[in-house]
Amino acid sequence: MFPMVTGFMNYGQQTVRAARYIGQSFMITLSHVNRLPVTIQYPYEKSITSERFRGRIHFEFDKCIACEVCVRVCPIDLPVVDWRLETDIRKKRLLNYSIDFGICIFCGNCVEYCPTNCLSMTEEYELSTYDRHELNYNQIALGRLPVSIIGDYTIQTSNYELNSNK
Repeated sequence: MFPMVTGFMNYGQQTVRAARYIGQSFMITLSHVNRLPVTIQYPYEKSITSERFRGRIHFEFDKCIACEVCVRVCPIDLPVVDWRLETDIRKKRLLNYSIDFGICIFCGNCVEYCPTNCLSMTEEYELSTYDRHELNYNQIALGRLPVSIIGDYTIQTSNYELNSNK
C-alpha cells in the first residue's frame, strides 16, 4: 500500500509541474499580444533593404576592360565575358557580358574585386520568374538602372527594424 501512496504523490507533483509549465507558456503567449505585426502585405508594402544588401548586379558596359577578374574570383565561374582582341591597338574589346541569376549566389566578390568598378550591387530583390532562362541577364538587362521603391508613391514602404529600435 505504501508504494501506491508514493505513486499518487509523484503523479500529483508531475501534474502540478505540468500545470506550472503550461501557465508559464501561456504568460509568454499573452506577452506577445501587444506587439506589432511583422508580416507585411508584399505587393502593396515593400520593406526597405539594409544598407549592405546584396541584390541584382548593375553593370556599366563602358567601364569594363574585359580583364575577367570577376570570373576568376567568382566561386562558381559565373559571369560570361566575350571579348575580341583588337590587334591594331592591342587591347581587348568587350563584345558581350552576361550573368545567370538563377545560379548566382550573390556573394559580391565580382563587385569587390572589379578594378574599374563597372559592377555594383543594387537594392533590387524582385527577380522571380516562371522561366529560369529569363534569369540570364545580358549587358543590356544588367545595365538597366534599379527602380527605387522609396520614390514610388503607389507603394507603402515599411521598415520594421527601424521602428522597433525607437
